[in-house]
Amino acid sequence: MHAEAESALQSFLQTLQVERRASPHTIDNYHRDLKRLRDFCESRQLHQWSELQSADIRQHVAARHRNGIGGKTLQRELSAMRSFFNYLLKKNLVAQNPAKLVQAPKAARKLPKTLDVDQVSGMLDRHADSVLEIRDLAMFELFYSSGLRLSELTALDVADIDLDERLLRVRFGKGGKQRILPVGGKAIQALEQWLAHRPAHDDPALFTSSRGNRLGQRNIQQRLRRWCQKVGLPEHVHPHMLRHSFASHLLESCQDIRAVQELLGHSNIGTTQIYTHLDFQHLAEIYDKTHPRAHKKTR
Repeated sequence: MHAEAESALQSFLQTLQVERRASPHTIDNYHRDLKRLRDFCESRQLHQWSELQSADIRQHVAARHRNGIGGKTLQRELSAMRSFFNYLLKKNLVAQNPAKLVQAPKAARKLPKTLDVDQVSGMLDRHADSVLEIRDLAMFELFYSSGLRLSELTALDVADIDLDERLLRVRFGKGGKQRILPVGGKAIQALEQWLAHRPAHDDPALFTSSRGNRLGQRNIQQRLRRWCQKVGLPEHVHPHMLRHSFASHLLESCQDIRAVQELLGHSNIGTTQIYTHLDFQHLAEIYDKTHPRAHKKTR
């Protein structure tokens, strides 16, 4: 493609970072998805973004689908294209958004895997044998206590935790959104123990390595896998499974899907509703016990 088209793409990515405060993970995804679209354009000898038509986008998506790419991934790629062309529209670089009406194949909705309450207790109610394990248990307690995403936990600073009020501040949630979350008593105890052992250094990060650097996502995933092997948990547990378990267990107890939506930081309640499928039997029992017309009254 022409240099102007490449320049427009780079300007869009910079806008995501500076103005929309998108996470590095989101920017990487957008860059990768739009690079594939750029490669498609070059294979079709399309030199400017304005030359793309809806039919071209459909052909690109169809080719990706034939190569085994699932509907969920294609939905994300189309979302990146729509955002990019909306940006180009505002800059008067295109006359239309060719991705606007293109739909991806529907993806089968999979229920998230969760741990039951006993499994979570067995995982967290274990004694730490080292300072690193004290840190790890504080991380795992916080995942389950507040339903954090992995990226949100790694971004936490010591200043984001209020032990007295039992609150934490998520400064870099999905879409750059902030939210305040409660922290449970067990997590508070684990955090107090970690902070008492946390080495003094200049990095403001809440969770740091033995070298004093902020822990990365990959490191946390490895530490969780290692801990689960140690406690004999048969499931392949990843950080998001603790977030799923938080949501499922909370919804089972409170039945307030709006509250769970706020705590999880979901912009769309439809994303939260998937957890209702995990708890339908419990909801049916509540209905039978409480609805005045659930049972025929006997004389």
